[in-house]
Amino acid sequence: MILKSDDRKSEKGMTLMELMVVIVILGLLAGVAGFYVVKQFGKAKDKVVLVQIAEIEQALEKFAFDTGRFPNTDEGLDALLRNPGNFDSWEGPYLKKAPPNDPWGKPYAYRCPSTHGLDYDLYSFGPDGIDGNEDDIGNWK
Repeated sequence: MILKSDDRKSEKGMTLMELMVVIVILGLLAGVAGFYVVKQFGKAKDKVVLVQIAEIEQALEKFAFDTGRFPNTDEGLDALLRNPGNFDSWEGPYLKKAPPNDPWGKPYAYRCPSTHGLDYDLYSFGPDGIDGNEDDIGNWK
């Protein structure tokens, strides 16, 4: 079948320009959606840190109840797994396994006495992995 030039004009379709506009719009929508997904993913990691800190805090409270004090900085969170010394009242282990790493793959930091007016500091260095800046997430927040 041979199409005449009049028949071709009646065919519906998208021009290259229309197709380019659609692709640009879809790209913009994907970029905006991706930004919000990444932002929500970051918030989810912060929430995971707070949940993990709460679980470790429960073990620290049990340790303190049994021994009369929290582990010092040198004993660290390892005191929740193994008796750090001469505690006859140590009833551990207080955790089934070693504390998990934070969502960024770093171990949680523990400091006793606290620098925030608490019994101890238990925290993650946050996404940048650097101690002592505003993205640290700890039991004081």
